[in-house]
Amino acid sequence: MGIFSTILNAIFPSNHPATTEAAPTAGAAPAGGAAAAPTGSPAGGAANLPPVDVGAILTAKQASSGQTLNWKTSIVDLMKLLNLDSSLAARKTLAGELGYTGSTDDSAAMNIWLHKAVMTKLAENGGKVPDDLKG
Repeated sequence: MGIFSTILNAIFPSNHPATTEAAPTAGAAPAGGAAAAPTGSPAGGAANLPPVDVGAILTAKQASSGQTLNWKTSIVDLMKLLNLDSSLAARKTLAGELGYTGSTDDSAAMNIWLHKAVMTKLAENGGKVPDDLKG
């Protein structure tokens, strides 16, 4: 299971179609790894999936975690909130899974792209993502 699949499993209910099927493959980012999120949709399209309120779930997780994490803007904090490895190596792996084509040596640009890409992919898989977090 890839890192994005682990993210889906940590947020979505276990009976949600997005967690029972393989996560869709991501499209490549524009040259230079610009902040565009990957494309791709799950089998049947997101319209057929039951909505999952990603914002509410993550806000509740943060409230019960006792940690001060800025999951709304930080991929590192989002991964920490989900009890995932947030190391640079893990983020580079996630970037590869999601089709990041920029330099993984520029971790700031990669992190910004990753956060937007993850939020977009959650929405594509049936997640209700707050408008201000969409890519």
